[in-house]
Amino acid sequence: MPLREPRWRHPDLQPGWIDRPHQTQALGDLLLESGEAIRDFEISYVMHGARARDDNVVLVLTAIGSTHHRLDFLIGPGRPLDPERQCIICVDAIGNGLSTSPSNSQTQADLLFPRFSIRDMVASQCKLLDALDVKRLASVVGASMGGMQALQWAVSHPDRMRSVVALVPMARTRPWSVAMNEVARRILKADTGFPSGPYGAGFDTWAAMTRVITNREPGALEDIPAAAVPGLVEQAIETARRMASDPLDWLYQSWAYDAHDVGTTPGFAGDTAAALRSIKAPTLLLVPNLDLYNPVDDAIEAARLIPDATLVRLSGRAGHAVAADASPQLAEIRNAISDFLTRCAGQA
Repeated sequence: MPLREPRWRHPDLQPGWIDRPHQTQALGDLLLESGEAIRDFEISYVMHGARARDDNVVLVLTAIGSTHHRLDFLIGPGRPLDPERQCIICVDAIGNGLSTSPSNSQTQADLLFPRFSIRDMVASQCKLLDALDVKRLASVVGASMGGMQALQWAVSHPDRMRSVVALVPMARTRPWSVAMNEVARRILKADTGFPSGPYGAGFDTWAAMTRVITNREPGALEDIPAAAVPGLVEQAIETARRMASDPLDWLYQSWAYDAHDVGTTPGFAGDTAAALRSIKAPTLLLVPNLDLYNPVDDAIEAARLIPDATLVRLSGRAGHAVAADASPQLAEIRNAISDFLTRCAGQA
């Protein structure tokens, strides 16, 4: 039987992205929390810098629908993640179209693919690090769903990292976020191309919602003339047509997003507060003043419960997109993370 061609391909290199060789690690059948398995699972990643010692490795995690380029704005000489000092491993989460996903699976294509969780993502990353013989991490860093994975890492493997950096995260997905995802899923499912494409108007509406509404806050558009807003929406749709992940891959990751709660980690019996209190690593949480996707109250509550937590409320009106490469607060974010990681390194 001929191999199935993946529907989604890595987009062309964009300004600010760092070109590194894509690598994959075959992990066999990946057993999931549900008891199902992803057959012939391969995890995709890139590596910046070299391993000078075992604990100079930083694990960088991806947001929903994004690739290993998601936090490239933090990587580079003089930036918080410096390849001259650190080995930075950026891992593609299950279902992002590069690691094994509904859109590229040879044996469980499209809706035959099993549902997975945030903890399943962490388990796959743990297997990758084991295969690379990485036993301890200098830090685990992620934004949005990547930040959710980072907090899960800190709960599931409290002794494996020296620090945690979570941008715009949630420890427990809030009903508002589930509602946002459910509306987006209904838009995609209404498209005549669902589930395997080609997509039309439903994709465009999904792109407009997730890139303009969910990802920002009202103040982010205050300086834009009302007459220019339709053009902004159209530009977001055009960008998504070039860059966005396969819609079905996004849908599967959104189910994992909805179900997430560090309190349901084995051993905590659904007690989110107890799970957060178990985190040993110093943890930095960065949030905007208002987030229409991941409500900031969750990070504020997490910061009160994690024993050694630093909460940074970022200035500006960017909303959830404050943790993106086009954020007006990039300098503030880089400085906060650099200061935090320097402090953690000094405590080692």
